[in-house]
Amino acid sequence: MEEEKKEDFIEIFRKGLIKIDLIFHVVAALLLLFACSVVLYYALLNILHPSRDSMIHLVNDVLLALIILELLWTVIRFLKKQKFLLAPFLAIGIIVAVRKILIIEAQTFQMEHMSVERLYELGLMGILIIILMVSYYLSVKAQKLEQ
Repeated sequence: MEEEKKEDFIEIFRKGLIKIDLIFHVVAALLLLFACSVVLYYALLNILHPSRDSMIHLVNDVLLALIILELLWTVIRFLKKQKFLLAPFLAIGIIVAVRKILIIEAQTFQMEHMSVERLYELGLMGILIIILMVSYYLSVKAQKLEQ
């Protein structure tokens, strides 16, 4: 009898934790959606006052919105109890690296000389993109083999 009460308590506790986890995921999804809305709002403001700098900020904001949306889709997949996929995280990594390259290029566009550190950073981002693309390819191949 004592063992049965203990198992019932553990089951009730487990179900409670699962419900709390779901609530936190829903809140996280709503916050990501809000963050994406704010980023896209500022992107639209950049369109209203076109200049070289505002277009750089526009591209930066759009890429940031894509990153946020990829994260949102991951949370949605969790809430729908779908299988975890590595591909969205690799896509996020690729977008982040491209975004960083664009930011570095925009910052150094009007400079006469680019610092060696910036060149190393650009090279590193390029290598990272290649590694992530190969990882993405292998991930997709592995996923097809599992089916």
